[in-house]
Amino acid sequence: MAKTWLGPPKILVTNDAFHGRTYAAISASSATKVKAGFEPLLDGFLRVPFNDLDAIKTMAKKDKNICAVFVEPIQGEGGINIPNNDYLKDLRSICSEEGWLLMLDEVQTGNGRTGHYFCYQESDVMPDVVTTSKGLGNGFPIGACLTAGFAKHILKPGSHGSTFGGNPLACAAALATINTIINENICDNARKVGERILMNLRGSLGNISCVKSIRGKGCMIGIEMNRPCKELFSVGLRNNIIINVTSETVIRLLPPLTYTMQESDHLSEVLIKIIKEFDLEN
Repeated sequence: MAKTWLGPPKILVTNDAFHGRTYAAISASSATKVKAGFEPLLDGFLRVPFNDLDAIKTMAKKDKNICAVFVEPIQGEGGINIPNNDYLKDLRSICSEEGWLLMLDEVQTGNGRTGHYFCYQESDVMPDVVTTSKGLGNGFPIGACLTAGFAKHILKPGSHGSTFGGNPLACAAALATINTIINENICDNARKVGERILMNLRGSLGNISCVKSIRGKGCMIGIEMNRPCKELFSVGLRNNIIINVTSETVIRLLPPLTYTMQESDHLSEVLIKIIKEFDLEN
């Protein structure tokens, strides 16, 4: 879509970004491990640090062939990296001033995960392009690319498609999921569950030496450790919880948006125990 927008473009992406495993998405991503074996990758991507507006402004002055910025509102695979509160709003202003598309990857943050239907809504901005998937079908495979603003008339009927695009069963699953999220106040529950888990973790792990920081928004939480901790995934399974370790040192929690407070407390209790034991191993 960005290529169609202004001809041969350059697109600003960020360090530590992850946008998927198709060819262009790998090229836009940062992690070397997802790129191995797929070279040569697509060119035309310019990288700047995440949450660094000055770097974007500098790049805008240096290169007049930029047509879009593509970022995650919160970096998931990169380690639950949360930008400053005004980051998206200021990014929207820069894009509007420069005539760029603001493209947001909400595949992980969207569909209620962060306590709003889309994470960008908390910043009260309107992107030109939003990508969404994962929670959109509640486990059924479907993805969508949503357009507005500068982008809403870029693609014409027949200019893009896919074999199973618009599959009726997938669309029915997505519609049922969207209605459930809205009608059953799932976003509000995700926000409360996230606050409860963060409160539990910060209250019990705030002074633990191996814990560098605890951060999160809604049901998207990261616990950054002071050393690699991949083995905690297996430890979690042995304790009947599923956790993920990303960026080598960050425990990533993505609990169900339908969690109860009792389930939130149980997850917190088990995880606190695991981390305290990990701290003693140092």
